Amino acid sequence: MNDLRWIDVLLVEDDPGDVLLTREAFELNKVKNKLHVVNDGEQAMAFLRKEEGYEDAPTPDLVLLDLNLPRKDGREVLQDIKSDESLRRIPVVVLTTSEAEEDILRSYNLHANAYVSKPVDFDQFISVVRRIDDFFVTVVKLPNSA
Repeated sequence: MNDLRWIDVLLVEDDPGDVLLTREAFELNKVKNKLHVVNDGEQAMAFLRKEEGYEDAPTPDLVLLDLNLPRKDGREVLQDIKSDESLRRIPVVVLTTSEAEEDILRSYNLHANAYVSKPVDFDQFISVVRRIDDFFVTVVKLPNSA
């Protein structure tokens, strides 16, 4: 497939180790997408709404969202994204350590596009992030960013 395009990915993650692993997975991947990182839920919403220092931020093609975030929980961020007319079409993949059925159900009820539990193993974590990236670049047809 030669019609691959680069996409902007917003990673909402407060764990510096997971941010580093995700960056590494993107760098090792054959398609170099642009990874933007914010560390809490309030920053995520400011980035998405282009407010408070994020006025020039791109509209991401994909959001990778941790659930357990400071200042504004990932579940609240997901709800805000999916209830906002201008943001709801952005695919959101919940990427979290939680394997609780309650979190899985709530995320899908809030219209998450996928729910992925973070593997603890380094190589598996890299592999999972690369597969998510590959899927949204090579398989899924995304709407053009606004």
